[in-house]
This record gives sequence, structure tokens and C-alpha cells, in this order.
Amino acid sequence: MRRWTVRAWRGLDVDEVDEPVPGPGQVRLRMRAASLNYRDLLMWRGHYDRRVLPYVPLSDGCGVVDALGAGVTDVAVGDRVVATFSPTWLAGGPDRDAVRKTRGGPVDGVLADAVVVGASEVVRVPERLSDAAAATLPCAGLTAWSALQLAGIGPGHTVLTLGTGGVSLFAVQLAQRLGARVIATTSSPAKASRLRELGASEVIDYTADADWGRTARTLAGDGVDAVVEVGGAGTLAQSLKAVRVGGTVALIGVLGGTEQPLDVLPILMSQIRVQGVFVGSREGLVELCRVLDAPGLEPVVDRVFPVEQAPEALDWLAAGRHVGKVCLAW
Repeated sequence: MRRWTVRAWRGLDVDEVDEPVPGPGQVRLRMRAASLNYRDLLMWRGHYDRRVLPYVPLSDGCGVVDALGAGVTDVAVGDRVVATFSPTWLAGGPDRDAVRKTRGGPVDGVLADAVVVGASEVVRVPERLSDAAAATLPCAGLTAWSALQLAGIGPGHTVLTLGTGGVSLFAVQLAQRLGARVIATTSSPAKASRLRELGASEVIDYTADADWGRTARTLAGDGVDAVVEVGGAGTLAQSLKAVRVGGTVALIGVLGGTEQPLDVLPILMSQIRVQGVFVGSREGLVELCRVLDAPGLEPVVDRVFPVEQAPEALDWLAAGRHVGKVCLAW
């Protein structure tokens, strides 16, 4: 079988290796699809953690169980599943292991024809979803779900989302499913149209409105209840303008950088909660899959590349022209 390994930054070697055999408490997955995250791109370029080489990349994948180790009873051969991002984080809040031992580096990822994982690390996916759509759930889908849950979003609330990446598009749809109103930002009329199709009530073009945070605050009446903040340092100041007194900024991504001068006074004076979101637990992924069992919410897949074109898929993600998730298929 084939296994892809990163041994040098921006390199991706394909090796022929023996198929792994599941041990006690483990299952083997025959991979069908994988989903790329911005973290995967940072890892591949050596911008995330330079100590991980060599490693098998990609954290998110959908596969079918084709072999069981001794003692496995909760998973059956033929089950279509995804593996969790943090193998040891089953429920509750994260601990040190959960944030250090993550799939796709340093724990080997899913870019292989077959992978062995713990039976406690997999979750069955809704039958109605395609393999590529299911592969988007462990990070992008769960991160959006966790952000909304941590912010306590429900009926009557207003949520601000940023851009058209995977987490943001999940947040638009999930917030609407929870009964919230969604305001979104984007950079083009075509993307704005797509956001409205997915459920955004208002869309702000941040390229034409440099003070989009204040605009979002006005549209919400007196501030949004939560911001799903994927930009990081580059957009945080505007997000703080957008959120209401006592509201939440769910800090997820670093698309706009990790360092920027920041006035912390609005956080203090408006009692804003800036909540870091580190994907989520297996329990959260089970909840998300339960929500997705019902029709009406579709993970947005921008493009699916053959697995042999993984470098081209990473380049497509880096170009930033995608709307939704970039995936690979076996």
C-alpha cells in the first residue's frame, strides 16, 4: 500500500509499505477521502512545528473499517467512519495530551491507503453524506460546532462569521440550524451570493468597508452575540468592535497572522470573552454527526483532487480561491 510522508518542508514522498495490522483495541481504515485544513498547509511549509519531521500529513479523513483488533466490539467491519483530530480527547475539556498529540503531526495522519487507529478514536458518519463531505467533519465542522456551543448560541442570537473557508461556512449553517441570525463578511459579490444561499442574512464586503466590525455591530442592533474569528491577529480588532457588551469572540484561526498591536481596553470595558477554540472532543464530534443526520445542512466542498495530486491540492488551498473545503479522493 501507499503512504505519503513529509521528510522535508514542501516535500511529499510516496512509499510502498506493508499494510498495518490492528492490535488490541484498534481498527484499520481503508481510506476513501481526506480534507485539507490551513493547519496542514502550515505544517507542510514548516511554519507550524518544525520538530515533527518526518510525519504522515493530514488530520481529516473518511474511511471504511476493514479489520478489527482483539476486543473491539463498538465498531464493525464495513462501518464508514472518521477519526478524531485529538486521539486522546474523548469528552469534556482538553488536557495537555489533547493539544500536543494531534493527528497529522506529530501523530501520523491519514494520507495513506490504510491507517490503524484506536477504536475509541472513530465516529460513524451520516449515511447521507458523501465521503468527501464526511471528511470535512473532524476539524472544520467540529471547530465551528465547538465555537457556537462555547458561546452558548441559540434562538434569537446573532453570529458574525468571517470569509468563506470551511469553518466559516459550517458556522453559517450550524448557527442558522440553532436558530441564530448570521452576518458574514467576504471579498466578492460571488462569494456574498453563496453566503446568502447558505443562510447569511447580511453580508459585508470587507474590501470596500474597512470598518466592517462597526458595520456588523450596527446591523446587529448593538453588537453581535458571538464572532467566529478565523483571521487571528489581523482581524481581531474589528471583531472586538462587532461584538456586544458581554459577548464572545471565539478565536479559531490565524489566517491574518498571529501578532499585531492590540488595544485590550474594549475587552475589559465591555466584558468581552475571548475564547480560544481547539477543535473539540470525540463527544462533540458525535453530537455534530447527530445534527448532520437530518437533511438541510451540507458541508461545502470546493474541489476534490485525486489523492495522487495532494501537492496540487495544497497549492490550491494556499491560493485562497476556494469556497469551502479542498478534499482528496482515493
